[in-house]
Amino acid sequence: MGITHLGLSVLDPQRSISFYAKYFGFDPATAQRYPDGTVIVRDGDGFDLALHAVDVVGEPPAFLHFGFRLPRPDDVRALQRRLEADRVTIVERDDEPEYTAFKCLDPDGHRVEVYWEPPGGSP
Repeated sequence: MGITHLGLSVLDPQRSISFYAKYFGFDPATAQRYPDGTVIVRDGDGFDLALHAVDVVGEPPAFLHFGFRLPRPDDVRALQRRLEADRVTIVERDDEPEYTAFKCLDPDGHRVEVYWEPPGGSP
């Protein structure tokens, strides 16, 4: 058993699809709109983001986040540089021998962690 989808409240589903496609590999061609307005978009591993439009996205607690594990520390650093170049807000950074990570904010203020750690560790 594994987690296969995440639901997020968003102001503009298309804006979120563009963000997650550009930086995290979600495929806009997979986007499906449901009768309640939810749009689900899938990545190459079959993970679904369920994006539900709302009028206001409240500020989540500082710890609340979700993440993407990358295979190498340099992959984390490269994506961080790309996001910074595009002026995406980075709210945390860690670059240690056993853990390389950052957290950024998506267009609606959701915290997204990108990290690497050696096999057997946990974020």
